[in-house]
Amino acid sequence: MTGEETGGGWRLDGYFEAKPGKADLAAIAALAPSALEKPTIERLGDADWLTLSQAGLEPIRAGRFFVHTPAHRDEVPAHSIAFEIDAGRAFGTGQHETTTGCLIALDRLKARGAVFGQIADIGTGTGLLAFAALRLWPSARAIASDVDPVAIEVAAENAAINGVPVGRGPGQCELAVAAGLDHRRLIVRAPYDLIIANILAGPLIELAPDISGALAPGGRLILAGLLDRQAERVTAAYARRGLRPVARIDRGEWPSLVLRKRR
Repeated sequence: MTGEETGGGWRLDGYFEAKPGKADLAAIAALAPSALEKPTIERLGDADWLTLSQAGLEPIRAGRFFVHTPAHRDEVPAHSIAFEIDAGRAFGTGQHETTTGCLIALDRLKARGAVFGQIADIGTGTGLLAFAALRLWPSARAIASDVDPVAIEVAAENAAINGVPVGRGPGQCELAVAAGLDHRRLIVRAPYDLIIANILAGPLIELAPDISGALAPGGRLILAGLLDRQAERVTAAYARRGLRPVARIDRGEWPSLVLRKRR
């Protein structure tokens, strides 16, 4: 679904795999109740739409990280930490401000001398943030989880593309389908000295007891997926459990929060 401003108004485009029926057209019309014209139907020719969509995605630079699609494989700067992430079925290509903010937060923690040995990425999407943490702390053990099984499939594919070993040992990333921390592997591997959770404000608040409990004393927590107006409520949920904010990266209206658990 796309929207485009045209002179005196807006044009709304919807894309369907098959010819839309009356219910589909009614749903489109309901999104623009002030429209004076009825929706028109146009058949598009066959094309590799995924490749075409990726062609417009520019690489992302976040600290020392460079995240790109296959179309920009030959543009990797020297001395950068590069990841090739296709735009596709899972969130976390680096294009969104929340993902970029988390990458910057990780880079700054490394620059300030932080050392982590047990890392968890909750709501991993493409796996990018877990992979980025492992590149910064290559001796660490990491686990990346997501409630969506498709996301974990994508993360496994991206691990292979980027040479990230999947497993349970040092320098490896374990993958798990889980709602929050509700998985045996996430529980037995705790406590973690670094947890990344790029989800949404509501789930972050709901998961505050579990995430705080899984974080080791002195450990760091990176939270993202929340809007600026939600940051105070999210911070308060974790402050009640002994975590204090130590840094914040603002990317537009999307802040990434770094907290530390009281020793």
